[in-house]
Amino acid sequence: MTTTTGPGNADGLHTLGRWTTDRSLATPHRIAIDDRGLTLSYAELERRAANLAAALQAAGYVTGDRIATLTGNSSDHVVVFFACAKAGLVLVPLSWRLSPRELSAQLGLADPQLLLVEDDLDALAAAACALLPQPPRTAAPGPGGVEKSVPAPSRAALSRVLPTAAPPAVAPARAVRDDDALLMIFTSGTEGASKAAVLTHANCFWTNLSLSRTLDMASTDVVLAVLPQFHVGGWNIQPLLAWWAGATVVLERGFEPGRVLQLIAERHVTMLMGVPTQYLMLAEHPDFAQSDLSSLRHAVVGGAPMPAPLLRIWHRRGVALSQGYGLTEASPNVLCLANEDAERMVGYSGKAYPHVAVAVADPVTGEIYDGAATGELLVGGPGVFAGYFRDPAATAAVLAGGWLHTGDLVARDADGYIRVVDRLKDIYISGGENVAPAEVEAVLLAHPAVAQAAVVGVQDERWGESGVAFVVVRAGMATDEQELLEHCAAQLSAFKIPTAIAMVGALPRTALNKVLRARLRQEIAGREPVQDDPVRLGTAPRETAQPTHAEGGRP
Repeated sequence: MTTTTGPGNADGLHTLGRWTTDRSLATPHRIAIDDRGLTLSYAELERRAANLAAALQAAGYVTGDRIATLTGNSSDHVVVFFACAKAGLVLVPLSWRLSPRELSAQLGLADPQLLLVEDDLDALAAAACALLPQPPRTAAPGPGGVEKSVPAPSRAALSRVLPTAAPPAVAPARAVRDDDALLMIFTSGTEGASKAAVLTHANCFWTNLSLSRTLDMASTDVVLAVLPQFHVGGWNIQPLLAWWAGATVVLERGFEPGRVLQLIAERHVTMLMGVPTQYLMLAEHPDFAQSDLSSLRHAVVGGAPMPAPLLRIWHRRGVALSQGYGLTEASPNVLCLANEDAERMVGYSGKAYPHVAVAVADPVTGEIYDGAATGELLVGGPGVFAGYFRDPAATAAVLAGGWLHTGDLVARDADGYIRVVDRLKDIYISGGENVAPAEVEAVLLAHPAVAQAAVVGVQDERWGESGVAFVVVRAGMATDEQELLEHCAAQLSAFKIPTAIAMVGALPRTALNKVLRARLRQEIAGREPVQDDPVRLGTAPRETAQPTHAEGGRP
């Protein structure tokens, strides 16, 4: 029997294991999940999740044990999530896009008692586990796997291998509490090794409550979920809220624009969440103009600012597309822009969600500014994560002063609307002036031949740092470095113009299409500029650039 919250346990009022129980009573026959045409009702989801939770507890899994998964988006994975929620276990969804080395590092940190692996990913899991001194027990998700037979926790196997070792301490079984960990999500690691962010039941409850205050989701909605479930957005941006509200979630294992357009029409999708690159791919698909989007009443964009031309394309199709901002450590919802402000406030992420506190602070002194200001975005409230798993130093640093320090430089206007300028770590100082790569990238993207662009700061003997741009040229079009430098010179101050532009076939990206700037810097550092090298340093005119902020003030 699962140790779900009883009526006398006020500490577990916000635990997510209750959600499928409540829905199975209210709307048992309504479709909870449409997984590539195979449907699962709320009654079936509750039955399978409750049975798996009970089986895990009977096998010896206790509060706080971690269940890692290596699987694509699937109804079986959702069953595992709610089973963990009911049993007080922690779901650790891992990315199937990682190499065996990267995956083994995350497994080593997460230290799971069980690893559930989808059949198609057995080879990847085996290669990763082979690099571990003591790999976890493994099983397959689904009715034919862990739901049929639950392996004993890995600590039981370890005690048989090392019978003389003292058995690890095991917490006694108890009811699930709001502050118990529920999700362990690895951060994207765009600047280095990823960390394991721990989200509690309360974190997930409050971030979904915040989302519900702005998204206006009903039980009649149909949500298309295309974000991978190893990302926090695969759970806490629409899908979990849908299962709380009794709506239907159409699960997709990947993103193929033609299929997404087809699903919107066939499944009468009403809500969608994606990143700008995905909306661009949809808009550029040859079927976009003729596709039936009449059911799609709300689409959310996150991960990066939405370019104004792309926003207008979707608005012309009658889709309310709103910008948002979040990060894993905030569960992730922080800022949102109301539909009515979408065109008027292009480039802005909006204001704080309900139940979320935000502040703008000096990134050096920590002084919190009032009114219009530019500085680091700080976040507070019940959605802020519990910390990084087994990394107290990193946790203390990011939660210093009682705020979550996002590392993002933002500009807030007099009316309280916030625009993300860039990552603080991405800002570079050229001739004493701060340069935000995002500003330079926006100018490059305005050139008709540029499909993608990324700018990084590199060491420069004369200016301290200067920018190098990496550009992906749009198919069927042509341009060169000189033309793009002239394009930048017409719109940017001299110190912001890149000193070199590299034409590349693709930009290295994370699973959510965030550019891996660290890899671009490594590429620059690892090569010697030679004649005809696509990265040629010192080619842009800089005569007019003069240091005007000798003490390094903000722009």
